[in-house]
Amino acid sequence: MLDVDVTVQRGAFRLEAGFTAPTPGVTALFGRSGCGKTTLVNLIAGLSPDGTGRIALDGECWLDSARGQRAAAEDRRIGYVFQDSRLFPHYSVRGNLLYGAASRLPTGYFDDVLALLGLEALLHRRPGGLSGGERQRVALGRALLRQPRLLLLDEPLASLDQSRREEVLPFLERLRDHYAIPMIFVSHQFDEVLRLATHLVVLDHGRVAAAGDVGAVSLAPALRDIVGPDATGAVVEGIVTAVDAGRELASVSIGGEILRVPSRQLAAGQPVRLQLLARDLILAVEEPRGLSVRNQLRGRVRSIAPDGSGDLVTLDVGGVTLLSRVTPAATHELQLAPGAAVWVLVKAVSVSHHAIGTAPASGA
Repeated sequence: MLDVDVTVQRGAFRLEAGFTAPTPGVTALFGRSGCGKTTLVNLIAGLSPDGTGRIALDGECWLDSARGQRAAAEDRRIGYVFQDSRLFPHYSVRGNLLYGAASRLPTGYFDDVLALLGLEALLHRRPGGLSGGERQRVALGRALLRQPRLLLLDEPLASLDQSRREEVLPFLERLRDHYAIPMIFVSHQFDEVLRLATHLVVLDHGRVAAAGDVGAVSLAPALRDIVGPDATGAVVEGIVTAVDAGRELASVSIGGEILRVPSRQLAAGQPVRLQLLARDLILAVEEPRGLSVRNQLRGRVRSIAPDGSGDLVTLDVGGVTLLSRVTPAATHELQLAPGAAVWVLVKAVSVSHHAIGTAPASGA
């Protein structure tokens, strides 16, 4: 486990953050710019001498200010990847990878990292001749070759355009699933969290507003306040049961129901994570017929709460929680109430490319 309970005062800004995250796995720190994400990561890394509190990884204490205990950054065996790659321009890729590497690497470890990150063909090139995505992959490799006990990724995709982000994300997924290295992943892009995280900590104004597994936190009001009404939705996990290549649709089993989504090179048997936005879920109290909507799921209303100009309806679909936003007029006319049986309609095309992620491997 990673145990963090720290406080730091920087002028008018105060960070008071405490959370416990399972290891191994990817813990995402998510929140608006200026909420304290990088400050918190630097405290964990030992790069900020002014923090107080306690930090421990798997029983090894790195900070206990009450006892005057503070481990130096170099003694924490942490790999750190920043927003920019921070490569040495006069070194080759090989030289950058080996800078700061552990003195004794296990047999085959260097080649394994190269293969995992697709770096074999880049070894003799200089950073100036690499794309942004390639530079970040080299930075990841350099951090891994330190053989860290904890890997810190501080918005490693923030400086990349969309196409380069899409280039690097699969490598981060491979890294998550290949090594049992705990990771702290900082982002203010929820689609990145959807793709990578196993645990989510939401920061707001220097405080932990919500923490837990990604599915549970996706339903938290604190997250809705940050992402806004258009990005509010439930994150659910399922298994791909079939792929129709001709129609470019994959069937995903969720809560005993089948949800059809864009195939996006998904494969049968693959675990996936989906975000279903509240704005995209349509409710019916009678079985719909003659509609183009591919997904018609059976469920029940759990609760209804005012949400801005509409009502946020919490639904139970075979034990899976979903959210739908409807107008108060629709709530009244459909006589929606807790316990009411409903049909939940979801357009396949509404589950976009960025709302589909590869679920973490079992046990991650």
